[in-house]
This record gives sequence, C-alpha cells and structure tokens, in this order.
Amino acid sequence: MKSRSFLLTVAIVIVGLGATLLLLRIEPAPAAGDHAGPGALEYPRGPHGARLLSGDDFQVEMTIYETGVEPHFRSYPLDREGKPIPPGEVTMQVELHRLGGRVDRITFVPEADYLRGEAVVEEPHSFDVRVHAVRQGRTQEWAYSQIEGKVQLADDTLKSAGIEIQAVGPRQIITTFEVPGEIKADETRVAQVVPRLQGVVVEVVSKEGDTIQRGDLMAVISSRELADAKSTFLAAAQRLQFARGAMEREENLWKKKISAEQEYLEARRQFEEARLGQDLASQKLVAIGLTQAVVNALSTAAPESLPRYEIRAPITGTVVERRLTVGEAVPADRTIFVIADLSSVWIDASISAKDLARVRQGQVATIVATDLGLTAPGRITFIRSLIGEQSRRATARIVMPNTGGAWRPGSFVTVRLEQSSANAPLAVPVSAIQTFRDWQVVFVRYGDWFEARPLTRGRSDGEWVEVLSGLKAGERFAATNSFAVKAEIGKLGATHDH
Repeated sequence: MKSRSFLLTVAIVIVGLGATLLLLRIEPAPAAGDHAGPGALEYPRGPHGARLLSGDDFQVEMTIYETGVEPHFRSYPLDREGKPIPPGEVTMQVELHRLGGRVDRITFVPEADYLRGEAVVEEPHSFDVRVHAVRQGRTQEWAYSQIEGKVQLADDTLKSAGIEIQAVGPRQIITTFEVPGEIKADETRVAQVVPRLQGVVVEVVSKEGDTIQRGDLMAVISSRELADAKSTFLAAAQRLQFARGAMEREENLWKKKISAEQEYLEARRQFEEARLGQDLASQKLVAIGLTQAVVNALSTAAPESLPRYEIRAPITGTVVERRLTVGEAVPADRTIFVIADLSSVWIDASISAKDLARVRQGQVATIVATDLGLTAPGRITFIRSLIGEQSRRATARIVMPNTGGAWRPGSFVTVRLEQSSANAPLAVPVSAIQTFRDWQVVFVRYGDWFEARPLTRGRSDGEWVEVLSGLKAGERFAATNSFAVKAEIGKLGATHDH
C-alpha cells in the first residue's frame, strides 16, 4: 500500500515537471499592435496589416499603397465584427494637413474590395490625416498623424550643432567643366643672361630667388677679350686725339697761306678715319654690355679694371636660375642666369580634342590651385591652333596677375571653364542636400520642426543646384550641417510606415 502511494506521488511530480517545462517552452503570442524591432509604430491593425480606424457604426483600414504605382490611399471598409463591407456602400474623403499650412484633399472611388484615393500622395508622407466617411447615412470621422522624415529641434540645439537657416530664393547658376592646367612663367617677361664674352668668374652677387631691378650688378667676370677690346678703344681714342691736333694745326697753316690745302685735307681725312675707328671700338664695347657712360670714362679708369666685366640685370624680376660659381671659366654663349618677371604668370590649360568646341577666346574661367590654397578668376586669352600628336590635346592660355608672387610656376592647377550661365528662380547650396531613403532632400523648417523635402534638381555649378520642384520661394531650410538634422531623424528609428 505504501509502495503504491509512493509511486503515485512520483508520477504526479513527473507530470507536473513535464507540464512546467512545456509551458516554459511555449512563447506567448504578440498582442494586437505589437511589432518587433526598434522604432516600430504602434497602433491597431486590421486584417490587411494596415492602420485600423474603429467607429461606432463601422471601421476602415487605411494604408498608402505604392508597390509598382504612384503612392495612393487604399481603404478597406469593415463592419463592427471586422467583416468586409462592399466599397460602394461607403463615401470617403481625406484631408492631409502638412507643415506650413498646406492641405491636400483626396476623394475615393470603389475598386475591387477597397476604396482607392484619386490623387497621388506626394512625398514626404508626413502629415495629420483627417478621415470623413459616410455609410448608409451614418458619418464617421477619425484623425491620426503620419510621421516620416520629421524631427523637432530647438534653437539651442541648432546653435550647438552649427546648423544655419537660409531662405530659398533665386541664384545665378553657372555650369562649368574642369580641365587640368599648369602655372608657367610669362615667356614674354623672361630674360636669359649670357656673358657674351668668355672669362673667369671672380664674383657672384645674385642668387636664386633674389628680386632684382634692371641694371643691378649680378656677377663679375675677368675677361681677356674685354681687356683687349678696351685697349683697342683707348688706342683709338689716342689716335683720334692726335689726329684732331694735326688737323687743327694744318687748318691753321692753310688759312695763313703757309701750307698747301692738300696737306690740310689729308690731315682731315686721317682725323675722320681716327674718329671712325674710335666709334667702332666704342660700339663693340656697348654691344658686349658696357654702357656709354662707362665707355666714356675708360680713359680715367685704373689699368687693373680693364678685364673687369660686370654682368647686370637686363630686366626687373626674380632670379629663377643661377648657373655659375666663383673661379669657373664660362664661355661667351652660356646662360648664366635666368630672370623672370613674375608679376604676371601664364596658366596653360590642357584641352582635349573633344572639348575644344566648348572653349573660346575670352571665356570666363576659375583657376584653383589646391596645393597653394589659391582660387582666382580669369579669361582665356589664347588658344593654340595645333593639337599634340601624342597627347591629342591643345593649350588654352590665361594670363594671371601675380602681384604678391603667390602663383608659383611649376604648380598644377584645375581650370573651371564657364559653359553657360542662367538665373535659377530657386536654388539651394549643394552642401545642404542629403540622401534620405531614395531621395535627395533638404530639411525645411517650420517652427521647431524640420521635415525632409524631396527635390527635383536642375542645373548645378558645383556649389549651388537649381530646384525644379519640392520647395517654394521663401521656405527656410537647414543650409549648413544638415547632416546633423538627418542624424536626429535617424535616432527616431523606423518612420516609413504606410
């Protein structure tokens, strides 16, 4: 008897444990309106999975349908028990109250087992919905909010996030295309300095990077050839002085009838030959770089200065190359300095053959030197007629003022060439546009609310973009740091609920 009771007790315990384990393994079914996942929108749903609006006399299930078609409302009428009602028995109107005071009114027509809204529901699908429905003389009204791409931000939040607000308005849109370019020295302002006499370098005054004025001393060369040329000039000067004295003496004797006229004429011929010889010797010295003042002063110069040849700057500019050292023997035709007047430079833009039709003389351009941190306007002044055989590109040149010397030859630049210019009635900065779902949007502000507004875009100049639809003149939007608004909307979780 005791054994039978013990077995019965054990059996009861085992059954109880089994039932407990079974209950623990069974997950409770979600209640109506429960939806997994963060940000899920909670409201009663009907048999079609859409928002269920219940009334005293009948119900309607509301959804925005956009699978393969333009977004439109569909409404499924139901009786109090949830059974379908023929859509022809119900007359329905909907008002969509959007931010900014806009109201969209939509009527419905029967179709299949639902009522279909007769107007496209424009994006964004964020509005307060007011539903007016009539069945068999009985009226039902409902109101609910459809939230999508919308967030409320106070002024202090905007300030801390660096969000600036601007109003939509007109803008001149200048379309451009970009080509590569290079800064070059203006070849009409470059001087190649050659000694014109061979000699040995005894002094170098100028170095690369020096800014010099025309006539400044750059270097000194000891030249035997120059010494010979100076000696020739001094000898010619002496002969001229002697011939002048002889001519004057013979002229005086001839006038006094002491000597014949023929002797005077011979003395005058010798004087003219001596003067010509001195002129030729002087011109040779000037030709090799001496000034006339220096030549005229040679008669009083010290003998040791005869081989001294001073190289002086032919133009005002910057020494960009130096090719000599002290003690070096240099030939007469070697370039020893290169001087460039960098008060203006050339911007040589490389134009592909296919783009040449879009380039013209006088065309407005913007030159951007990213490495130098410079941007400046300009105009094309010259287009080379020939196209490179290998590169298949031509050169378009822009002359650029360079007063401060910031535009450095050898640097690469980007040249933006203006293609067209037009006034856009509405435009927003490119930096204000964000990607939201499948749209390109700006965030329009109404009071403390920001709403993602999809745009249809037109022309763009890289900084501004024309707005063809989606905004009205005067509407205010987040112009800077708009990504911060997008981030705040993203924190709200799932908002695309139809």
